[in-house]
Amino acid sequence: MRSSLFIAAVFVFLGLTLTAQDATIKGVITDLKGNPIEAATIGVPGTVYGTSSDPSGKYSFTLPGDQTYRLIVRHISFEEFVTNISVAAGEQRSLSPVLGGKAMEISTFTKSEERNRERPLRKIEGGMAKFNPSVTGSVESLLPAQALGVSINNELSSQYSVRGGNFDENLVYVNGIQVYRPFLIRSGQQEGLSFINSDLVSNIAFSSGGFEAIYGDKLSSVLDITYKKPEKFGGSASAGLLGFNAHLENASDNKRFTQIHGVRYYSNQYLLGSLDTEGDYRPRFIDYQTYLTYAFNTNWEVSFLGNFSQNRYQFAPENRQASFGTVSSAVGLNVFFDGQEIDAYQTSFGALTLQWTPRYNLNMRLIASAFQTTESETFDIEGFYRLSELENDLSKESFGDEAYVIGTGSFLDHARNYLDALVASTELQGEYSKNGHKWLWGLKYRHDDINDRLNEWSLVDSVGFSVPYNGTDVNLFETIKSDNRVATNRVMGYLQRDWNFDLDSHQVFLSTGARFHYWDFNQQTTFSPRILASIRPNWDADWQFRASWGFYHQPAFYREMRDLYGNVNPAIRAQRSIHYVLGADYNFKMFKRSFKFVGEAYYKHLDQIIPYELDNVRIRYYATNNATGYATGVDLKLNGEFVKGIESWISMSIMKTMEDLIDDEYVLYTVQFGDTTIQSEKTFGRAIDSSTVYPGFIPRPTDQRVNFAMTFQDYVPGLEQIKAHLSLLYGTGLPTGPPSYTRWKDTFRMPPYRRVDIGFSARLKGEGKESKLAFLNKLESAWVTLEVFNLLAVNNTISFLWVKDARNVEYGVPNYLTARRVNLKLIVRF
Repeated sequence: MRSSLFIAAVFVFLGLTLTAQDATIKGVITDLKGNPIEAATIGVPGTVYGTSSDPSGKYSFTLPGDQTYRLIVRHISFEEFVTNISVAAGEQRSLSPVLGGKAMEISTFTKSEERNRERPLRKIEGGMAKFNPSVTGSVESLLPAQALGVSINNELSSQYSVRGGNFDENLVYVNGIQVYRPFLIRSGQQEGLSFINSDLVSNIAFSSGGFEAIYGDKLSSVLDITYKKPEKFGGSASAGLLGFNAHLENASDNKRFTQIHGVRYYSNQYLLGSLDTEGDYRPRFIDYQTYLTYAFNTNWEVSFLGNFSQNRYQFAPENRQASFGTVSSAVGLNVFFDGQEIDAYQTSFGALTLQWTPRYNLNMRLIASAFQTTESETFDIEGFYRLSELENDLSKESFGDEAYVIGTGSFLDHARNYLDALVASTELQGEYSKNGHKWLWGLKYRHDDINDRLNEWSLVDSVGFSVPYNGTDVNLFETIKSDNRVATNRVMGYLQRDWNFDLDSHQVFLSTGARFHYWDFNQQTTFSPRILASIRPNWDADWQFRASWGFYHQPAFYREMRDLYGNVNPAIRAQRSIHYVLGADYNFKMFKRSFKFVGEAYYKHLDQIIPYELDNVRIRYYATNNATGYATGVDLKLNGEFVKGIESWISMSIMKTMEDLIDDEYVLYTVQFGDTTIQSEKTFGRAIDSSTVYPGFIPRPTDQRVNFAMTFQDYVPGLEQIKAHLSLLYGTGLPTGPPSYTRWKDTFRMPPYRRVDIGFSARLKGEGKESKLAFLNKLESAWVTLEVFNLLAVNNTISFLWVKDARNVEYGVPNYLTARRVNLKLIVRF
């Protein structure tokens, strides 16, 4: 803390000595006919120096004197204006740019400006979140179609897998600050709201791998969110059957102070009513976010990002009926429940940033942030089940009814789990650019303090016997009990150098860098070098080629440290992945419309991997670095104006990810029963031979071989204000197995995930247009949407309930996700 105060004091001292006299630039921005242009932006790229023109086209801003600057004036309807200008200290310079109109006509569809195309981060169109038919309505729901290699297998969750990685391997930044999610969540219906509030977002970038050294210590991906700095008063509100959102934004007259606030309420009770387990669902998820900025002058700016969320999930199950199998061998399950589950998650997050820009090409930031979560998971649920064979004779009236009982049993699940965690950090970041080249550096200290109390057990009674059965005592099927306190410190940093240059008229970009991470818990220091190269050939066709290589370490966070029984492993080490990525994108015209094709091939070598079990969205680690593995595949994406004036996306991924546990060998016995011999892991006292089996490489829990995603938009000809939005997801089945904690047995495949959601939106009032309904004219815009979730009513499986019959045959009863539901929503902006 003392070092942070010292750095801040140095910033203030240098600021007072270097910002003595500013120059002022002012003028009027007009078009070729002399008409003033409102909302044009003028400033120095890559700095905080700049402003926007008012309704009369006037503007004024200050910047340090005795320097030369490159000014850019932009407006969506006009050509860009660029000029170099030198100003002396205290000078007042008049500059009145005249902008020419764009040659191309602007339609409903406007192709996004492709800045930083040479980098591995791709821009995501966040404005789609309001209209994309999705249960969560989150930014993450846009990723499967718009990004590369992203899969989602649970519509109730905002978690996603990237190129064979799990949810914990994804980095999420908001305004350059890493954000976190709760620890104890085990199912999508408990999760609630994503951290990211789409109402506050101005820019979204995503990388599926091979990302630069400025991004931290995770194995798979980066989601980089920028919240907006408003320029005037405004806001929005939306309400539907799943909850409501509202946001307000404003800026002071001199634009020095900006503020934006967002409130969200979400309840998936309506959706949970379609699950096959009937009961009393009472979920409630609320959050508030704010982003405030204040510019003391052109050199100094302070900002605050804050979030508070309170999630509560209460559930009292009553009964469940399920049937599975085939027509010739159909089985039915009836379960009657007693008890309830109550989960609560309260999280707070705050980040204070001090930004100093002493020169137009030098920017430094000091960031202090803290994340705090208090979580509880409590349940006592008793279930009594009856397993039956169903009548399979189509000629009988009783077809599909219970024919006879093949097994009965009961189970009792109990938990009293509590977790408190605090993650606090201080970080210094810097950026210096000159002649198209750039240096970036950062140093960060982080303190983690986690208190975790687990008390969880399960009792299973199958056909009158407790499982596991030893002949006498009643045994618990599983017991987890621990009380852990882990307080650790980490120091991490990065250095990166970027070059932009021409090579025989070809545009070349090269980025080299490295990260380090020291953790005092295990005294381990990791070093992660990374390199990225990109070239844009001087061809008639608009191609860009990229290649990246690098080391990506993931030092364990608390979840990876804790094993299946709640014990913390003090010898845990960082997982490592080496990325090899080759990619290209191509901008082209088809049907006289704009399209973009992106393709990447990758190979990731994995070692020091921590195996884990995946159940719904709950990840349970083995907490030992006893595996190696790999992930390899190809990702393809095509987006553009399939329908004139409106954009759509199609993506496809083919991949394979495997792992080899170094200590999973087992002994297979040859057992003789009379004239019959069988092979078994048990001897039964009759073994006549044995051999050691090494399973070798097995599929990782996220080994989803094929993924296809499409977001398609259309409108009614002549009634462009009425649009249709289609979201389609397909993913082959994930590996799974019975709850034995024996990884090599988890090779059974779930059914594929297939989902189609469709939405219809009607614009009641457009921006800058009059409505026949007078009360709507007080609004900037208004929309009403009708969404149909799971249009084809597909029963998607998220996990299995494992039960046994009287013959000791084990059945995996599928736990299905939500059925078809309809949602009506109203969206207004003002």
